[in-house]
Amino acid sequence: MPHKLINPNPDLRQLWDEGYEIEIVDAFLMIHHIPYLANELTVKYGTLVSTLDLAGDLTVRPGTHVTTFIGETPHHRDGRAINAIIIGTAPQKLHDKITINLTFSSKPDVGYYDDYFQKMVTYINILSSEAKAIDPWANEKTYKVIETEDEYSVFNYYDTNSSRAEISPISDKLKNLKVVIIGGGGTGAYILDFIAKTPVVQIDIYDSDVFLQHNAFRAPGAPSIAQLRERLPKVEYLAGIYRNMHSNIVPHAYSITEENVGELTGKSFVFISIDDSKAKEPIIDFLESNQIPFIDVGIGVQIVRDQLIGVVRTTTSTENKRDHVRTNNRISFVDDNNNDYAKNIQIAELNAINASFAIIKWKKIFGVYHDAEKENHTTYTINESQLLNEDHEA
Repeated sequence: MPHKLINPNPDLRQLWDEGYEIEIVDAFLMIHHIPYLANELTVKYGTLVSTLDLAGDLTVRPGTHVTTFIGETPHHRDGRAINAIIIGTAPQKLHDKITINLTFSSKPDVGYYDDYFQKMVTYINILSSEAKAIDPWANEKTYKVIETEDEYSVFNYYDTNSSRAEISPISDKLKNLKVVIIGGGGTGAYILDFIAKTPVVQIDIYDSDVFLQHNAFRAPGAPSIAQLRERLPKVEYLAGIYRNMHSNIVPHAYSITEENVGELTGKSFVFISIDDSKAKEPIIDFLESNQIPFIDVGIGVQIVRDQLIGVVRTTTSTENKRDHVRTNNRISFVDDNNNDYAKNIQIAELNAINASFAIIKWKKIFGVYHDAEKENHTTYTINESQLLNEDHEA
């Protein structure tokens, strides 16, 4: 049966109906069995691959006129390579199932293709016309039905951002992780916002509080008055939003304590975003003893001469380095009653940057970003705009 994207989209349906060997893998459109002339005028068959730009399950005008090819260098019937369309010859892995050999560019006079039928048929004709000049029986229309694989995805719609940027294999490094967020306040909510855009297999979020009006000024998004009147638990409110995108968000409307910390067993990574310093100790003891990596975030803000000063902190602990947490007193286990942040000063931008530092470090740990410093404690001093990295791995 055809892929679920084919029927609602006239351009994809036309490719299918006319007999092209069409396959859709995540947000990539593939057309197989395209005849072309390889070296020494040998007729071979290759595959054209294009990113798919989508609005939900509907195609939109292709965002790029460029496409890619799995196969050898194509030639004209006189033996010359079709250099006019070849703009890249380096192999590239676009997806676990897709490694291309060449990149093509044939830009229409208007600068774009109207739809994917027009785009793909243009490239098909460029390649196949040369092959058919040598072998009239060469045919790209096989009417072959490629069985679709119902691959599980945590996303409710395709990640066209990764496919457009050709970074799907890098994004997929996070695919099998089970991530926990302890604390759904301002920073924790921004952490969820970022993680929900990654293919992690599961996101658990813990918080016992209700989402109230002051939280609206510290978290991403803009709740309505009607939503605030519902007085939902923070985790239910946040899960309701981000489940629109990521299907496997599990809310827990209670705190992690010494009694239930065992719920973190088997998790891949934990973000700690709570301002109760005493509550952190049993959590961190458990994570360290069970070799679970974590990041603890915090913001310390004070009022000085009618202005705010403070520090944004990101502390990481992995199996490669843990001693700094206690040896260097990087995480406090004693509550600080002089911290104005605990008095609900609404500083959404600090929550956002704190979450950003944490997410970037997390992605470094799992190989998404390159990590040159291997730091495990970072502070950003607000009034000086100073970023300090410490506690590097040996």
